[in-house]
Amino acid sequence: MPRDTLAIYIHLVWATWDRLPLITPAIERPLHRVIALEAQKMGCTVLALNSVPDHLHVLVQMPSTVTVAELVKRLKGVSSHFVNDVLRPGLPFKWQGFYGAFSVSRWDVERIVAYIQRQKEHHQAGSLITELESVSEETEPDSN
Repeated sequence: MPRDTLAIYIHLVWATWDRLPLITPAIERPLHRVIALEAQKMGCTVLALNSVPDHLHVLVQMPSTVTVAELVKRLKGVSSHFVNDVLRPGLPFKWQGFYGAFSVSRWDVERIVAYIQRQKEHHQAGSLITELESVSEETEPDSN
């Protein structure tokens, strides 16, 4: 029996509150694990996940039954609760309220995976792809 073919790839980026360097080496790996586990619980396949002290990137293959907004809300919520309740009780950890979400062609998946895996190198060398680092779209106020 024929089945639908789905290849929905989304590159997500979100930042810590006020871009503070809250993702320390001590919490980075467990933070990544809890995010990956929650994404898997939602039926997503995590293809790449990495962070620098003030923001995080994740590339997922998503099912058609989950919205981007639902996924991000759950990943951010579960991870911030995990950091605040388990990893660093008493030290506030918070994500910014907005995020970036970029659709990725299946032909570009390998390139985006490589970019995410090399986040620390890109930030140190200043070789960032600006469009893939944006977590919000600044808009100019109407001049009318």
